[in-house]
Amino acid sequence: MVSISPLPLTHSWPLYEAALRLPLGNLIAAVDDIEPPPTVPDPFIEMGIGIWQCDLKDNALHWTAPVYELFGLPEDEPLDRALAVSLYLEDSRRAMEELRAYAIRHRRGFTLDAQLRRPDGDVRWMRLSALPVIEGRKVVRLCGTKQDVTGEYDGEQRLLTALQATARRIAQAERDIPRS
Repeated sequence: MVSISPLPLTHSWPLYEAALRLPLGNLIAAVDDIEPPPTVPDPFIEMGIGIWQCDLKDNALHWTAPVYELFGLPEDEPLDRALAVSLYLEDSRRAMEELRAYAIRHRRGFTLDAQLRRPDGDVRWMRLSALPVIEGRKVVRLCGTKQDVTGEYDGEQRLLTALQATARRIAQAERDIPRS
């Protein structure tokens, strides 16, 4: 099976582009109110988008229900960043940690398509968007959205497989043509 690379959606962006990169609507208000039980705008849930927050002073995580579902974790389980990070596949974990550090250091948002292996063994693709929250001149937390985009990658994989099969059939048909 050919792996589909997440690189086209792995990038950093300046904060002034946040409205273009995230479905901001009530995101900031929702993140500010994310203390359990979180308040999530209905359009986010309808689109399967979860909201998350990480407090940088202690790495405390706060997630809405769609994020728990994406990661395959029960909502009543205490959140631990080390556990969440351990569910990322190695290349995705490395890319996420690099973009996270860059976002904090340079006060930039980022978007990353990453792969997760849930505790049940299911592998999922996630579109992670992050936005630093700045108080004074310091980044105090990251917040953003997480969305399951496995269907997009599955569709691309099926298309790629079909194209490869077609190319093999064409090559075989060309070999079978009698040469005079």
